[in-house]
Amino acid sequence: MNKKSSPIRSLAVGLATLLVLVVFAYGFSVTNINFEETRSERRVASLTRILRALAHPKIFDYQFESVNVEIPFYLGCPEGGVEVPDVDRSGAFILTSAGCAEPKGTIVIEGHNFQGNSSGPINFIGFSAEAPEGVLLQVGNFQADAQGNFQVEVTLPNRQVRAEPQAIRVTGRVRVGGPEISREAQITWEKIVETVFMALLATTFGTMIAIPISFFAARNLMAEVRTPLSNLSLSLIGWPLGIGLGIKISQLLSAWLTPLFNSMAVTFIGAIIFPVLGFLFIKWRVSKQKEDAELQFSDRLVNLLYTLVALILAIASILFLGKLLLQVGSYLTPNKEVPLYFIRKFIFQVGDIVAMFVPVVAALVSGGILGGFFGKIGQMISDKLPPARGKILTLIITPIAGALIAVLIMQGVDWFYEFNNPAITLQWPAITGALTGLVLAIITAPKQSLPVGIVLYGIIRTILNGTRSIEALVMAIVFVAWVGLGPFAGALALALHTVASNAKLYSEQVESILQGPLEAIQSTGANRLQTIVFAVVPQIIPPYISYTMYRWDINVRMSTIIGFVGGGGIGFILQQNINLLNYRAASVNMLAIAIVVATMDYISSVLREKYV
Repeated sequence: MNKKSSPIRSLAVGLATLLVLVVFAYGFSVTNINFEETRSERRVASLTRILRALAHPKIFDYQFESVNVEIPFYLGCPEGGVEVPDVDRSGAFILTSAGCAEPKGTIVIEGHNFQGNSSGPINFIGFSAEAPEGVLLQVGNFQADAQGNFQVEVTLPNRQVRAEPQAIRVTGRVRVGGPEISREAQITWEKIVETVFMALLATTFGTMIAIPISFFAARNLMAEVRTPLSNLSLSLIGWPLGIGLGIKISQLLSAWLTPLFNSMAVTFIGAIIFPVLGFLFIKWRVSKQKEDAELQFSDRLVNLLYTLVALILAIASILFLGKLLLQVGSYLTPNKEVPLYFIRKFIFQVGDIVAMFVPVVAALVSGGILGGFFGKIGQMISDKLPPARGKILTLIITPIAGALIAVLIMQGVDWFYEFNNPAITLQWPAITGALTGLVLAIITAPKQSLPVGIVLYGIIRTILNGTRSIEALVMAIVFVAWVGLGPFAGALALALHTVASNAKLYSEQVESILQGPLEAIQSTGANRLQTIVFAVVPQIIPPYISYTMYRWDINVRMSTIIGFVGGGGIGFILQQNINLLNYRAASVNMLAIAIVVATMDYISSVLREKYV
């Protein structure tokens, strides 16, 4: 039996409906919806002209034989009428139903003696002091019959009436020869290839960065990460020290090894010797490594020194490799006319990238080494020292870590806002950070584990959300200012947006994995890295591949908009053609984009069906 609706329920439904109507009414108001404007004769004429031009993409060009025929015409009939001009009828000629007419009036134009089946535009030519050579306004088209005759009714433009005669020009064209690929189609092909590879590079490099970030942005993985305050504090001290040490090591090595780079042969030998030495050294050290639980402080210190030696060998190897690629690229790339020049240039650019990122890699690796070493010491303080002594050390260490991190954060803020005030950038941040660390050390038990993973998860997700909220179009404007106009700026903007978007999608996929394999791997005593490699990665490979292919498709479409701000690709010439009202050329660009997107969608669907 149905229950009767209560008056309150009916009233609530009515009010909700009224509220929805009010919201939509306000939406119509703020968006200036005006259907009357869509029925405007001028708007309809403009829309018709654009749609017809878009329906005729200029893919092919033809050679034409053309003939221009003009006749004087008055816009606005003068007093006393207009004399009928003499017309030379020995060749192609035109006649008008009247020698004058008011603006927006209609006249009939007759053509005779044109070449059979010729066609072309009918233009009104307006002469003035500002445009002595005349301004052409197309008022119609004609198609002659087999005898070369035609009759067309046209509407005159709405222009200012002048006492001087204007003119009507008819241009007859006859196609000669076969079709040729138009210049617009050739440029479109070049730019669509540029667009596809710009999207490919952006997707590749963006994905490479997004994958490791996604594990830190997955809540189910980070929720389990907890660490004692002493471990966290010493790690926060170790990371900045390690970053500074890594940068200094790379600078010193670069200065010491520079004299050896004068000879390509020496560089080649060094690019072989140093990686071999590094491999043998690491292999020897791993064979001597003890279990982590058996290590004392002196053992850890020795391990730290050996690890820094391995880092020095690795940095030297990278320096030699980068310099060798630069030398080989410089030797191979002087002549742009040589076949496969792009491969030779690629070698040089890879060497430049390697050399440029040596300090970054050295800083991050060194930061990880010292951060891990200091963290192990903090873990020993929590595990092995009595609570009272551990509490005292934590009360000393944590304020130092808080002050250091606060000062570093404020230095970054100062780079943007240029305070140029030590009290703001050094003194107050140090005091605030130290007090915060002290309070945290007081309220935290010596052996209490803090939810560091959740905090790091929140920070990373906030950064990803902020980055993703900024459109790639805005990013492209910034990168254009940095690297100049062209596809490089567009690729950088798309890559940055790919990092933010894919990292979010990847992390959500990690959060939805089955927990059974994780528990099975963890029950065997596997560490965190082994758990991720053997329990997480196998579950996320198929969706990661699917998301990556879909992102490439998105980047191809986004690159059309990136080009509007100078980011290169097909969008750059699409914007030019639209601004120049060259809609037939713009239609070629849009057709190429549609074909590429449809092709990529088909290819990605086939790949997903086969591999995902």
